[in-house]
Amino acid sequence: MNRKTKIVATLGPASDGKEMLAKLFTAGVNVVRINFSHGAPDDHRQRVANVRAVAREMGKPIGVLADLQGPKIRIESFVDGSVELKNGQTFTLDTEMESDAGTSEAVALHFKPLLADVRKDSQLMINDGAIALTVTEVDGPRIVTRVDVGGTLSGRKGVNLRGGGLSAGGLTDKDAQDIKLAAELEADFLAVSFVRNAADMHLARRMLSEAGGNARLCAKIERAEAITALEEIIAASDAVMVARGDLGVEIGDPELPGVQKRIIAQAREMNRLVITATQMMESMISNPTPTRAEVLDVANATLDGTDAVMLSAESAVGKYPVKTVEAMSRICLGAERESGRGRAQSGLASHFRKTDEAIAMATMYTAGNMHADAIISLTESGTTALLMSRQDTSIPVYALTQYDRTEQYLALCRNVYPVHFKPSELNGLAPVNEAIACLKELGAVSTGHRVLLTKGDFTGAGGTNAMKIVTVE
Repeated sequence: MNRKTKIVATLGPASDGKEMLAKLFTAGVNVVRINFSHGAPDDHRQRVANVRAVAREMGKPIGVLADLQGPKIRIESFVDGSVELKNGQTFTLDTEMESDAGTSEAVALHFKPLLADVRKDSQLMINDGAIALTVTEVDGPRIVTRVDVGGTLSGRKGVNLRGGGLSAGGLTDKDAQDIKLAAELEADFLAVSFVRNAADMHLARRMLSEAGGNARLCAKIERAEAITALEEIIAASDAVMVARGDLGVEIGDPELPGVQKRIIAQAREMNRLVITATQMMESMISNPTPTRAEVLDVANATLDGTDAVMLSAESAVGKYPVKTVEAMSRICLGAERESGRGRAQSGLASHFRKTDEAIAMATMYTAGNMHADAIISLTESGTTALLMSRQDTSIPVYALTQYDRTEQYLALCRNVYPVHFKPSELNGLAPVNEAIACLKELGAVSTGHRVLLTKGDFTGAGGTNAMKIVTVE
């Protein structure tokens, strides 16, 4: 329980089985990602069933994040599987070409609105910018381009427009079906891809509610337009993801570091969770150790206060999923020994509109100034624990709850350690004494420790209205 930053791992062929899941959870995975861009519904059902079973056996709260594919624009396939594009050559994207007829001269792309989205000198990036094209003309159903950065190109790679401006909608017909699947699977988080504005998040929330789901919504920030609408998107979401692959392609690599820091800071300021993702440990797909650049990348996100760092192909198809998680955990722990400087008091001067927010901030101020050993939040919804986690502190926050969904939600929350706890009664000293006894049994606190505990006098979300200072006997 001593690592504040959480780890999200994408499941795939390298991490499917129960035995591997147990190893990953032991190594430090807190949340698993189910990528709806790949695999059939039954594959996803089996993966989630395995996760729930192994988590239950191990007594670990593991969250499930279902990730929608979104309106990803892709080229179709090539006759020979792949082609080699040379700098300076002409290459055409054809909206009327057969799907599997691609050559080194042209390939099918069946997203016809792209014809109106581009003009002469527009820059198109394929496969996360590995291939760069400049539009020379739009000729009826065809977009004619000049290859600026060539290389090997295989089928079904994604296409981005540098600077943004694509008219692709936020949610597709496939996403609508996958939202129903996420509700069926009782996912804890639903990630919405290629979000443009708050309206996309409101639509996803309405569709999820109609499907009977109650997952927290995570907005993936990967479009240039999303940066302009960042505040409204964060306000409409429960979490955000810095999806650096497509985002970097659209806004350009020089802008990406500063934007990443801004997203993390604004999400924390608005009391939302934030995940940093894409290529964090990319070399470990095929190597047993990370590069120094990857070490610094993970560490910098940790120092910026991200709630979680995420693995994609590294854990889904990589050769060393367990080693990768172990390495990422060590890097986070190392960075956390230096984190929190200059941010510990953020938000404490704000006007508090709600009682639970006032209690959370009063607790963090008191804990810091009296050098408390631990903070306990007796919580139903997890809101008070989330609010306290926005203050970066070395004092651990233990969220004690009887609700599995709250435990799994808080599995993503920085410096919050969810513990299953059901008091014998809700009022009086009994829940306080039982909470202390629970943490003593876990070895989290011991005799003489000073602990701050928050609780509510009535049940329901947002009911926290009291703080108590306790010395462990």
